[in-house]
Amino acid sequence: MQKIKFIQYALAAALSVGFAASPTQAAEPIKIGVLTPLSGTYASLGQQVRWGVELATREINAAGGIMGRQIVLLFEDEEANPAVATPKAEKLFQVEKVDFLTGTVNSGSTLAVGQVAERNDRLIATTVSFSDAITGDKCSPNVFRVNAKAGQQSVALAAWMSTAVPEAKVFYLGPDYEMGRSTVQAFKTAAEAKGAKTMGEVFAPLGNKDYSPFFGQIRAAHPNVMYTSVAGNDTVRLFNQLSEYGLSRNLMLVGASGTVTSQNLGAMGKAAEGFTTGVGYSVDLDTPANKTFVKTFQDAHQELPDLYGADSYGVVYFYKAAVEKAQSTETAKVRAAMEGLEWMTPQGMKEMRAGDHQAVQDMYVTRLQDGKFSVLSKVDGKDAIGPDTCTRF
Repeated sequence: MQKIKFIQYALAAALSVGFAASPTQAAEPIKIGVLTPLSGTYASLGQQVRWGVELATREINAAGGIMGRQIVLLFEDEEANPAVATPKAEKLFQVEKVDFLTGTVNSGSTLAVGQVAERNDRLIATTVSFSDAITGDKCSPNVFRVNAKAGQQSVALAAWMSTAVPEAKVFYLGPDYEMGRSTVQAFKTAAEAKGAKTMGEVFAPLGNKDYSPFFGQIRAAHPNVMYTSVAGNDTVRLFNQLSEYGLSRNLMLVGASGTVTSQNLGAMGKAAEGFTTGVGYSVDLDTPANKTFVKTFQDAHQELPDLYGADSYGVVYFYKAAVEKAQSTETAKVRAAMEGLEWMTPQGMKEMRAGDHQAVQDMYVTRLQDGKFSVLSKVDGKDAIGPDTCTRF
């Protein structure tokens, strides 16, 4: 009996020592909500978002987490629809109690979820949305953007086009929602400042199946350049139909950086050849950090990263750097730490501008040649970002 009691005592003592000696194992995880399209037209973009955040999370957790706390990712499908994104953001904040949220693709979703974040006193960061309004006239103190906005892309692309096609005659075709109209306006402003002439514009519904009704208007305008900011499966349909109807033979196709990606390129083949864009990331950036990232990403997912994968990978490190700087996950402290923060990404060092929460980064012009994007030119980040127009904070 005495022997049994001794064993019980020894076991209880060992267990109590074990728990006392491992405080980090008992620490609450940091929860990051990832609200991104996992179905529908923009599912391919959401796939890159998911891969990027998952890769960064695995690396950070393997290295000890953030301040000794592991990261847990909670995914929800926003379907690239603000009406769907809003209640799911509420769920992530109110029920799941996430510390931080990222992943929104649709610019309207980002703006709507930003309002939800304000009501819940939480922070979000987009890695995809292009609309200038997000960090411009509709800016929010609780919203950050780590990817390049439409204006940054446009400055780089318009500067290149002014040399490649002097006094270009440009026709615009965008998706009919916040991002589409914002990107068209941003490039139109930048292109006209460089001497281009606007020949017309149309906006098609998101998920449009047939673009041929617009082709008569395009032909009648006699452009030599067409700018578009459609994305995902919409790009596949547009570019294949342009090729089928013979329009692309007489047009230089340029557009937003998300129009042609590794996710939809295979479905277009030669129809996308020659497409040129202004972008904040390219797999062929010749830096050690990018080479390591591309190899690790490709080994993990058997596909190359695109700008969405790269920026979604980078946003997790952005949040990590801010929390460690703040020594807290409290919203006010992390927000203050994010403002003016510099952090390393596959593209190189980025800086988060404090005045509007827009990342400053170098921009590139890339062209699709033989199925691969190649860098044609570069614009310094401080020259591409433009003025801070946010007045809310």
